[in-house]
Amino acid sequence: MNLQQLSTFCMVVGEGSMTAAAEKLFLTQPAVSQQIRNLEDEIGCELLVRGVRNVKPTLQGQLLFDYARRILHLTQQAQVALQAMSTELVGDIRLGTLNSVGLYLLSPIIGLFLKHNSKLNFKLNYGSTPQLIDELKNDEIDMAILPEPHQAEYKQFFESYGSKFLLNDEMWLVGSGRDASLPQNIDLKEFSTRPVVFFTDKYLGFQKQIDQKLEQLEMQVHPVFQSDNVGTLKRVIESGLGWGFLPSHSIQKQVRAGRLTRVMVNDIKFSTSINMYYKNDPSLNEIVEVLFRALRQQALA
Repeated sequence: MNLQQLSTFCMVVGEGSMTAAAEKLFLTQPAVSQQIRNLEDEIGCELLVRGVRNVKPTLQGQLLFDYARRILHLTQQAQVALQAMSTELVGDIRLGTLNSVGLYLLSPIIGLFLKHNSKLNFKLNYGSTPQLIDELKNDEIDMAILPEPHQAEYKQFFESYGSKFLLNDEMWLVGSGRDASLPQNIDLKEFSTRPVVFFTDKYLGFQKQIDQKLEQLEMQVHPVFQSDNVGTLKRVIESGLGWGFLPSHSIQKQVRAGRLTRVMVNDIKFSTSINMYYKNDPSLNEIVEVLFRALRQQALA
C-alpha cells in the first residue's frame, strides 16, 4: 500500500466513478482500475462495489477511505511544513482569489505556512474575477487563483502572466440531504419549482451559460436568498430552505456525507479549470513553486 494508491482510491470514492477520477488525475481509466485492483489484492478484500455507471465503497472500503484521507492530509501537512521552513522563502506575498476558493483551498495552506515560517507575510484579497484582474493590472497583488477566463479580453490579458493548473471544478445543483423529495435529475425549466438560492460569486462562464439558457426558456428566477459566501449558502441549503448551484470543490465533503444531495441538470453541464496566475518576476519563482505544490496537494486531498 502506497500513497499514490491511497490518493487514487480516495479520488475514485470521492468522484464515484473510475472515469471521473482518471480525468482529474490525468490518468487513463485502465490505469486507475489497475491501481485499485492492486490495492485490493494487497489488502485481501474488495474495496468497491462496481456498478454500471458508478462505484461505491464497501464497508471495508469506507473504513480505508476514512483512514486514507487522514493519512494523505497528514502527509500534505508534513510536506508543506518542510517547504515553508525553507530559509529562502521570505518577503511579502499578495494573493487574490474568489471567496469559495480562498476558504476551502487557500486558507488551510496559508495557515500551515504561517505556522512554520515567520519570514513570510501574506495579504489575501477576496473579490470577483474582474476585480482581481484589475488588481493584477494595478500591481496590487502578485498572484491570483481564478477560474480560467472565457472572455477574449481576459485571455489576452493573462497571456503576459505565468499560469499553473490547479484543479478542474464544476457547478453542482444541490439540495438538503434530508429532503427525500428531491429528484435525481431535472431539466433547467424545473429549476424554479423550488425556492432558489443564488451564489453571487458565480464563475463568469457558468453565469453566461445559465443566463442564456434561462433566456431561451423565457424564465425569470427570483432567489429567496443570495450571497457570495459559500459557507453561508451551504448552511441555508442544508437547512432545507432552498436549492442552488455551488462550486463542486467546496461541497464534495457534504455530498459524500449525505448532508447535501446533488441533483443532475440534464441541459446544463459546466466545467472549468482553476489556475494560479502570477507575475513573471524572478523574485517570486521559489514561493510560486512551493505554493503551487501545496495547493495541488490540497486540491487532491
